[in-house]
Amino acid sequence: MSFVDPNQFIITRKRKKYKFALFHNSPLCFEFDEWVPHQVDVVEIGAGNGMFIVELATRHPEQVFVAVDVKGDRLQKGAREAEARGLNNVFFVRARADQLGELFTPNSLNAIWLTFSDPFLRKRSAGRRLTHPHFLKTYAELLQPDGSLIIKHDNPDFFNWSLEQLVTEGWCLKELTFDLHESDLGEDYKILTAYEQRWLSEGRIINFVKAAHR
Repeated sequence: MSFVDPNQFIITRKRKKYKFALFHNSPLCFEFDEWVPHQVDVVEIGAGNGMFIVELATRHPEQVFVAVDVKGDRLQKGAREAEARGLNNVFFVRARADQLGELFTPNSLNAIWLTFSDPFLRKRSAGRRLTHPHFLKTYAELLQPDGSLIIKHDNPDFFNWSLEQLVTEGWCLKELTFDLHESDLGEDYKILTAYEQRWLSEGRIINFVKAAHR
């Protein structure tokens, strides 16, 4: 991996290039074609800045985590925090959701997280939702037989639609709540993403489901 000097991108109008340089230079960050599949336990898709999975990795050093997002300039924030914490069990991959099958080995993952993914509320955009049946099929192929798909979301229309897809596609709903932070579910589930902090400050309620494929 060649080194990119981020100092050349300091000025404001080049701030995004500066962040991409930070992504490029981090030993924890990979472009899609740089990632070599190996043992991974937990994946977050659409990870944004990656801070959520950094906290999970901190709490569970015995597991290996990967944050996947299409925007490396966001992922670099989580990577820098992971480096600051001295973590060696979390990685950041810039890739699309439809490339997951090339990133991970079938029947290998313990859990896949979808945290506040874009709801694409227009009907014509339903195929882009990360809970659309074609994505659910990929998740089922990648998860271990007892693996879980875990979803957090603030939009009730998207969440209810996602529940319908899960049931229709043969998933079993193992844990479900329509108000996560007032529930007695596990503390790992309540780790806040950046979006989640915002939504809660606006008085929104967080929906949650943990599902397994039959």
